[in-house]
Amino acid sequence: DIGPFGVITLVVVLAAQVLALGQLVGTSPGTALAGAAAAWAVGRLAVTLSCTPRVPSARPEGLGALVAGTVSARLAAAGCVVVAVVCAMAWLHSPLSTAGCVAGVVAGLLVAGALLRRSVRRLGGITGDVLGALVESATAAALVTA
Repeated sequence: DIGPFGVITLVVVLAAQVLALGQLVGTSPGTALAGAAAAWAVGRLAVTLSCTPRVPSARPEGLGALVAGTVSARLAAAGCVVVAVVCAMAWLHSPLSTAGCVAGVVAGLLVAGALLRRSVRRLGGITGDVLGALVESATAAALVTA
């Protein structure tokens, strides 16, 4: 179930992602590919880091309850390594792609961290909707920054 503000937010975030990716394609296809890969990876990393034991579930039922605390520190570190490898592979295209990739990852994680902190304070933990919001906000921030 989604309300009108949820629909508006989703449309705005997806539009920002499409426009940012369009700008990256305008620079070069390789840069666009590196930016898209980094944005995709950081969106999933945001969820991975949000499912560590330090983040509680907001409710005893739902997706948040199923995944809260299921990611060990070792798996979270592996996720960070995967994102670092994605950015390192951007070097094959150009150093500028790598700089945009790293800046996008940092921005995506900062935005997702702020959203997660707010959600934990306001809701008491994560829900499935929070996890979805983390993916989309981190992805959008990474693309816009790159």
